[in-house]
Amino acid sequence: MKRNALIILAFGAAISLPASAAAPPFETAAQVAFMLDLSSGAVLYQKNADLRMPPASMAKMMTSHIALNLLKKGDLKQDQMCTVRPETWQKWHGPAAGSTMFLSPGEQVSVDNLLKGIVTLSGNDASVALAECIAGTEEAFAALMNEEAKRLGMTNSHFGNSNGWPDEGVTYTTARDLARLAEATIESTPDLYKRYYELQNFTWGKTLGSGQAITQANRNPILGRIQGADGLKTGHTEEAGYGFTGSAIQNGRRIIMVVAGLSSFNQRIEESVKFMDWGFRAWKAQPLFKSGEKVADAKVQLGGDDSVGLVAPRDLAVTVPAGVVSGKIKVKVAYDGPIKAPIKKDQQIAQLVVQSGDTPPQTMPLVADKDVGEAGFFGRIWAGLASLFA
Repeated sequence: MKRNALIILAFGAAISLPASAAAPPFETAAQVAFMLDLSSGAVLYQKNADLRMPPASMAKMMTSHIALNLLKKGDLKQDQMCTVRPETWQKWHGPAAGSTMFLSPGEQVSVDNLLKGIVTLSGNDASVALAECIAGTEEAFAALMNEEAKRLGMTNSHFGNSNGWPDEGVTYTTARDLARLAEATIESTPDLYKRYYELQNFTWGKTLGSGQAITQANRNPILGRIQGADGLKTGHTEEAGYGFTGSAIQNGRRIIMVVAGLSSFNQRIEESVKFMDWGFRAWKAQPLFKSGEKVADAKVQLGGDDSVGLVAPRDLAVTVPAGVVSGKIKVKVAYDGPIKAPIKKDQQIAQLVVQSGDTPPQTMPLVADKDVGEAGFFGRIWAGLASLFA
């Protein structure tokens, strides 16, 4: 989208940033890797980030994302009961059916427990059962997945099923798209995200014979190994190899990472921990603006006010390599302007764009500091005359 209004903000000693800084080096055995600092919008690392690949069970992130948003809207209830269809159980039980929650045919299971079975246990049976509960059929649910992928701008993704089971290339995604999906889940449903993705283990089903309860651990390779780790999802098939989309937060700074195409379970643990540790150790956050702090003003078209303040919706910081020598840079505010009224307070209407040395530009949101209604009749006449003479 073209930004036809630009404000250059020159900062002095109050904000001291690197004048020239190259990205810290990093190597990984993963065939695909991507890292995003969600706090600043900085892409810290990318390797084949736009290569289409089978997501395996990382596709379940979209299934969970849709369910969490339905819960947030009130269109789905945590205590709503779903029936496990015998046909679904028949298809998704046994060693050849991959990860399982150990559901039973005809069993009544709450949405809450199915989500735990998907996120923590990676249950293929749980994913299909929830998809059928929400949309009637898995095919109808896959259509919802693709609609949501389009809305999120996941331009290189397509879903043919709810659990990422191999389907001759119908289901595919990229590391960049998976990071975008993780970001959307974390930002749109933060409380529900923490409720489900932080679980260390989950108990469901009973063993044959002894009838003992079955407890399975969360497969997340960075939980308990990286401070602040709280998500998201592993994936593995013979075709895709071992993959992981993860997130962790330290000192208010959140990182999202994706690795894929690894050769073993243990290699996935090693590379995931190494990658996330590098993200926090090799980079640092340099504060820019506090939450609610005014950054600039934007012109308003046909509004009750001529301008609106642009403020930081959260603490904003630029991500820079650790240990660099600081200097001065310029920070840009970009928006489509003049911005047409009406405008709602806290509506994102502009972006803060920062570039540091050789690293890609970092883009952060700016929001309106107040409501601005539409101008009255005479105000619109006056604005039209002013525009004509201008």
